[in-house]
Amino acid sequence: MTESPRGPQPTVGRTQWLVAQLQAPVPIGFLLAFRLLLGGVLSVSALRFLAYGWVDDLFVQPKLHFVHWFAPFVVVPPAPWIHLLFGAVVVLGALVALGWRFRWTAPLLAACFTWIQLADVTLYLNHYYLAVILAWLLALSPAHRALSLDVRAGRVDQLSHVPAAWLWLLRAQLAVVYTYAGLAKLHGDWLVYGQPLGIWLGASTGLPLVGPLFRLPHVPLLMSWAGFVFDSTIAWWLLWPRTRLVAFGVVVVFHVWTRLLFPIGMFPFLMILGALAFFAPDWPQRLPWLGRWFGPAAASGVAAEPAVGPRVGSAGLGLMGLHVLLQVLLPLRCFVYPDHVRWHEQGMRWSWRVMVREKNGTTTFLVHAPATGQRWQVQPRKYLTSLQEREMAGQPDLILQLAHRIASDARAAGWGEVEVRAEALVSLNGRRAWPLIDPQRDLAKVRDGLAPYDWVLPPPPGPPPAIRPL
Repeated sequence: MTESPRGPQPTVGRTQWLVAQLQAPVPIGFLLAFRLLLGGVLSVSALRFLAYGWVDDLFVQPKLHFVHWFAPFVVVPPAPWIHLLFGAVVVLGALVALGWRFRWTAPLLAACFTWIQLADVTLYLNHYYLAVILAWLLALSPAHRALSLDVRAGRVDQLSHVPAAWLWLLRAQLAVVYTYAGLAKLHGDWLVYGQPLGIWLGASTGLPLVGPLFRLPHVPLLMSWAGFVFDSTIAWWLLWPRTRLVAFGVVVVFHVWTRLLFPIGMFPFLMILGALAFFAPDWPQRLPWLGRWFGPAAASGVAAEPAVGPRVGSAGLGLMGLHVLLQVLLPLRCFVYPDHVRWHEQGMRWSWRVMVREKNGTTTFLVHAPATGQRWQVQPRKYLTSLQEREMAGQPDLILQLAHRIASDARAAGWGEVEVRAEALVSLNGRRAWPLIDPQRDLAKVRDGLAPYDWVLPPPPGPPPAIRPL
């Protein structure tokens, strides 16, 4: 208790203060923008996959698809069902953006998009993972309670305000992505040797205007440092009102620039979209062409009694906190494993390690049938497309999966139980090729999981090659 002129007053604890801040009403405009933009981006992205034939190239043509060890039941449906799945994302994304039957269409959109992203490990990208998370956060939010077809049809009442917990949940998610993307670059390859950026820029020296700059030895290192500083700090500049507008301009320039240099799909658009969550939550309602649809009070700036959405219950706040905690802890799991994550890959996915390693290599599988003494080689191209083979070459768990498939096919062909070993040579960030897999281990007997890969050899010694002028 504390004394005041009015007598003893209860002391507000930190937990109570935090809950009060999260339950405080804020304008719903940011959720409206989130719904419109994310639904539109996912719809357009799926439409591009269909229009450019990428669905056939990536999902129909491959003979084998790599599964996640924790979700082996998620498989690629055969054509034409895979086309219909992408078509569903196109339609559902548009319906979610419009706010039609949101409580059904938004979870269906998130589920369809999640299935697509889990269907083949070789297609994993950080920005697709981010899109999955954002799609589920959107599905659970009250984003349909403003300027939606659901409101127009009278299925739900329009709200002007929602609990601030939704705003801070989006901000926390984006801050985690940016910060860990920066911390993942905190190593010598990136900050001392400018690799792998030097390799990638070396392939872009033919670009007009900027191409000749990439021939200079110091440019990749300067750009590496710029990327590290940007990723590590930009979320915090966006949080500070005094630097927010300038920081957002830097976000746009940075992501447009990276999109022009590298084929990274929707990632720049997602990050620019996400950065809007750091602005004042009523920024869409301040737009003249949009603000008037929130009613005359919103358009004129006249104060009105807010229509506040329901408070987030204790369970809801707990789940939000658990999600943020999981996002903070999940990228740290790589420190449980020996050596560095860029080599053995355990902890690489789901950790926002964006563009921190360049791997290429070759793998040959050696099969031995003990019952007959027969030995033979299997080349990955027998099973994989060129894209899959390139991705598999540097990722031990994918090499293991293909070894199991080879063993299964050998048993089906009547060879009985066979031994499968791999000769895998991999170059990491420009280093000379180095053995990745223990060639003495029978991979047919190895099972994937959370345990450290004792069948993966230590990483190559020494630094990557220095960048030299061309």
